[in-house]
Amino acid sequence: MKRFHIRAQRINNIFISHLHGDHYLGLMGLLSTMHLLGRKKPLKLYGPKGLAEIITLQLKYSETVFNYEVEFHTVDTQVHRVVHEDDFIRVHSIPLNHRIPCSGYLFEEKPKKRRIIKEMLPPDFSVRNIVRLKNGEDIEDEEGNIAYENTKYTHPPKKSFKYAYCSDTKYDESILPYIQGVDMLYHESTFLDEQAERAANTFHSTAKEAATIAKKAGAGRLLLGHFSIRYKELEPLKEEARTVFENSDLAIEGEDYVLGNS
Repeated sequence: MKRFHIRAQRINNIFISHLHGDHYLGLMGLLSTMHLLGRKKPLKLYGPKGLAEIITLQLKYSETVFNYEVEFHTVDTQVHRVVHEDDFIRVHSIPLNHRIPCSGYLFEEKPKKRRIIKEMLPPDFSVRNIVRLKNGEDIEDEEGNIAYENTKYTHPPKKSFKYAYCSDTKYDESILPYIQGVDMLYHESTFLDEQAERAANTFHSTAKEAATIAKKAGAGRLLLGHFSIRYKELEPLKEEARTVFENSDLAIEGEDYVLGNS
């Protein structure tokens, strides 16, 4: 995070998929860093049953009390439901098929406001009426006539995006209804298809299987990740995925994957 200039104190919600070490062992260090940097605002942690116990046990035996409140939210890994919502985004759980309870997450932007055409408005136009225009309303004069027609003074809202994060899981089409039409899908691709049997036995997926899910979901773009350490070169995983779903890429730390102007 330091390397890529991501400020830890700006993080307000953390979503944990499951309790295998490679998906949560760094969490305690991050929480402690936030504490040492003087964090005061609450932090919400979402994850399967057991996450709260893991964190509180470490705090107990290190005799540590954070400067800030940690709110634990247990995610039922067997159901698809809204687990977090604020003014801008809605987050749904996605039941995944892994060796232990595991949940993916669908991040869905809420509809955005219309955009004001500033040069069209008089200098003394009130903030209240600007808000009304952004909300899609027309502004009437005292006689009830439309003085400012919304579509003439605003641009349509920018697109709202959907991003699905699915790791770890074996190939399972039961997730398709939850991720239909997502703009971007992250799906684990631990193995190449030559290791399909091993992937199934270890409750993981191949690059080809990840691409098949992306294609059947009508996803806009696929990011491949969670690669087995056996692969020193990752291009073959991308090449395999692209035989099924062309818009596939490797999820490489530090790279930007832009969906559009949000």
